[in-house]
Amino acid sequence: MLASADGEVDASQSRMKIVHVETGRHFYGGAQQVIWLLRGLATRGVDSVLVCPPGSAIDRHARDIGVRVVNIDCAGEHDFGFAVRLHSLLRREKPDILHCHSRRGADFPGGYAALTSRTPAILTRRVDSAESPSGAAIRYWPFKKVVAISEHVATVLRASRVSKRKLSTIRSAVDVDAVRTRVDRSVLHDLFGISVHGFAIAVVGQLIQRKGHRFLLDVLPGLLAEHPGIRAVFFGTGKAEAQLRALTAKLGLTSAVHFAGFRDDLDDYLAAFDVLVHPAEKEGLGVAMLKAAAAGLPVVAFDNAGSAEAVVHGETGILVPPGNLVTLQRIIGVLIEEPEFGKQLGAAGRKHMRDEFSVASMVESYMQIYAKLLKA
Repeated sequence: MLASADGEVDASQSRMKIVHVETGRHFYGGAQQVIWLLRGLATRGVDSVLVCPPGSAIDRHARDIGVRVVNIDCAGEHDFGFAVRLHSLLRREKPDILHCHSRRGADFPGGYAALTSRTPAILTRRVDSAESPSGAAIRYWPFKKVVAISEHVATVLRASRVSKRKLSTIRSAVDVDAVRTRVDRSVLHDLFGISVHGFAIAVVGQLIQRKGHRFLLDVLPGLLAEHPGIRAVFFGTGKAEAQLRALTAKLGLTSAVHFAGFRDDLDDYLAAFDVLVHPAEKEGLGVAMLKAAAAGLPVVAFDNAGSAEAVVHGETGILVPPGNLVTLQRIIGVLIEEPEFGKQLGAAGRKHMRDEFSVASMVESYMQIYAKLLKA
């Protein structure tokens, strides 16, 4: 047994072994969280094995930090061939716990593999989409614990009647020290052609409908009329990219908006921007907002439940009523005209991330769940 009577992990006994499943192809916020968790678990003597698709972005990041990787292809949540292959791996590896991280194939097939191999399993839920109680009952039944990455996601799960006994909340974290805060502004000129004297807006997120990029595009013409030096950079990819590019051209914003695609070096120069605008209509928590705050940037976001957990209104950023373009435009204008106000918000945001969203705290919370699960 790896847990003592009080639930603490006993390091004097055999090492805890955990198989983690992350089936996403790209290194978005969820995959970043997995890497931070794996790195933290290694410092606590946990033996981790990562299951991910061949060629996925997390593969390289995991190998770089010394995590053993097993590649198993996954076509989605209905890929029960993946479940069979995962079952075989679990029978071979005999881990103490299976930890499923992503929605794409890690829940239904992952739960099935856990059941058939008799491996205790937990699932981290990152999305805030609602589901029926019957669907939730089937999805989460195989898991001993379901971990929500925010109170908002936990509320959605409770609405789906996931039991309080099974549900826990561990908020997503940010590695504050890994995000640079002193960056020469010239890097934005070198990478994106932005003048060192202009006002630079970063938008970080998948190019999908609910992330709300179109709202920023709608207010940019009015802002540019008063502040011609504004430039916006959209970081990310997604199925709405063609539509957003078309809207950018229609509004005459081609010279003011740069589509940068997905970049894995954003931590190195995010601090060179003046503000992060996150106009998402829905958000589970929003790692982009956490990273921006860690970089010392003010955050302007729509006031939804997830964003309200990441941004302290009036202290680390500004929350705008969802869809209120007049207020969105006005607040961005205030930050352009009052740069010291933006710096004040950014400094408070970095402190807030260090105090409330540390990776060490997230890792310790998972360690406690693992220990309790093993004790049970």
